Amino acid sequence: MRHLVPFLDLRDLNAQQLPGEFLAAAAVVFLAVPQGVAYALIAGLPPAMGLYAATFPTIIGSFFRSSRQVVAGPTNALSLLVGGAIIGTVLEPDAAAVAVTLAFLVGVMQVLAGALRLGSVVDYISSPVVLGYITGAGVLIGVGQLHNVTGTEGPRGNLFVTIAGWIETLASGVDALTVGVAAATVVLVLVLRRIDRRIPSAVIAMVASILAATALGLEDRGLQTIGDIAPIPAGLPPLSLPDPTLFQKLLPVAVACTVLSLVESSAVGRSIAGRTGQKLDASTEFFGQGVANLAAAFFSGYPTSGSLTRSALNEQVGAKTRLSGSISGVFMLVVLLILGPTMNHTPIAALAGLLLIVAWDLVRPARIQKVVRTRFADRVAFVVTVLGTWSLTLDKAIYLGVGISLVLFLRRARLLVIREMAFSPENRMRDVALGRVPEGFRRCKQVRILHVEGALFFGSAGELRAAIEEAASAPGVREIIVRLKRTQGLDVTTIETLEAIHQAMEERGQHLSLVGLRPGAMETMRRSGAVERLQCYPSQPLWFAAMDAALTDTLSRLDRHEVDCPLEAYVADRTALKRKTQK
Repeated sequence: MRHLVPFLDLRDLNAQQLPGEFLAAAAVVFLAVPQGVAYALIAGLPPAMGLYAATFPTIIGSFFRSSRQVVAGPTNALSLLVGGAIIGTVLEPDAAAVAVTLAFLVGVMQVLAGALRLGSVVDYISSPVVLGYITGAGVLIGVGQLHNVTGTEGPRGNLFVTIAGWIETLASGVDALTVGVAAATVVLVLVLRRIDRRIPSAVIAMVASILAATALGLEDRGLQTIGDIAPIPAGLPPLSLPDPTLFQKLLPVAVACTVLSLVESSAVGRSIAGRTGQKLDASTEFFGQGVANLAAAFFSGYPTSGSLTRSALNEQVGAKTRLSGSISGVFMLVVLLILGPTMNHTPIAALAGLLLIVAWDLVRPARIQKVVRTRFADRVAFVVTVLGTWSLTLDKAIYLGVGISLVLFLRRARLLVIREMAFSPENRMRDVALGRVPEGFRRCKQVRILHVEGALFFGSAGELRAAIEEAASAPGVREIIVRLKRTQGLDVTTIETLEAIHQAMEERGQHLSLVGLRPGAMETMRRSGAVERLQCYPSQPLWFAAMDAALTDTLSRLDRHEVDCPLEAYVADRTALKRKTQK
């Protein structure tokens, strides 16, 4: 169970590392404050919940996850998914109840995934699908802020509904002050980035908007602020409890949030580990992220993930241990205690400008171009996922992406490795590419010997059938020998497939032999009764003993008039070698 308590490595922390950990934590908080408020707006939640999600979830998640630098908290794409769930769920319950219940369900599923060591699951979600979702979400985030940029109202829904509703509201007039604040925020961030990307441009833009709104009396002139929507109270995150009556309704969305959170966290952790050299445990990442989401459920947060921007900043500033992430969560608690009321003066238009920058950052033309220029299947996966995020609810878009990934995996996965065995110029048996005998190698016209490796289960039965039938269809072939020494997981579907092949070959006057079956496979054969119908040669302690027995029996059934068949000479050599060894 040590993989579930990775914080034990803090025992190796030394005093010289502490200044770097505190500095990294401070930098993360400077970024987490504007992001937390902005991401909560994406989710349709009170801004305070975005800050709450960066307190105890960040503290606890940092202690329990595998990566030392990944910072848990609210993220843009996940916030958009949560927002979709809130739109589709909130009737009688309020948005906060939906958010904390969703965090609880996500946390439970992620903790179970970590405890059951299911870390490799995310490997089956393809990069084009993830990129497609992130790109689609980026466009949705930008379009979703158009109303806040122009100071108008409009419907919230899929991309096309939102754009159509926004265009209709433009006819009633645009608030010039709101547009000016949003545009000034975007320009300020871009200028600061141009000077040096290490400058905390989001924090500076947020502070500047508060100062400008206060100094110029913009609130009195009608500029909308956070305080007008949902004021941020001064104090620690209040305790919260999930609502069991919402479990069934939220479960489909919770599964989608779980998948997205795990994919995001895994991608962030691997990206940083590639630079630091740390060896990650994906299952521990799952568990740590799940514990963070459970903390969000009980401290008024909403579903969290591993933040790419805050984690990258944490590592760049110099964090070496998981302590920096936990300290950043403590710093956020201090911010809430001291600066909560001050942040209420943040203009909504300024946050909309920041979110336009976030949306732009999510759309990565270089990566999109790379996907579009490669395989056709990758292009299809990317485009279909993007269109899904724009036209479907976001949880269904996640399921669509996962489905596409599984289809692509099943199309390309080689569940079995099947090669042919031929005789070298020295008359030794070697495996070669199926159907491609190299120059100098020989095989008998009447015999095909196949070497199979991999899992023999229902998913690979068709592949095995195709290989045997192709070999058996060659002119003059009477004997097929299948070596199964390096296979595992023999199931009833595979046995039935082999029985059907055997029967079809018998009707054509051909013979099938199965060689090298391990004890477990032989026991499965016996229980199914197939051992009485199929010619089986169990694995033996001596190297190639089972194959020698099969070849000897095969030779006895062949027509001896074939010219230059190496099988007879090979069997004679092996027999002579055994006699010499016995002496």
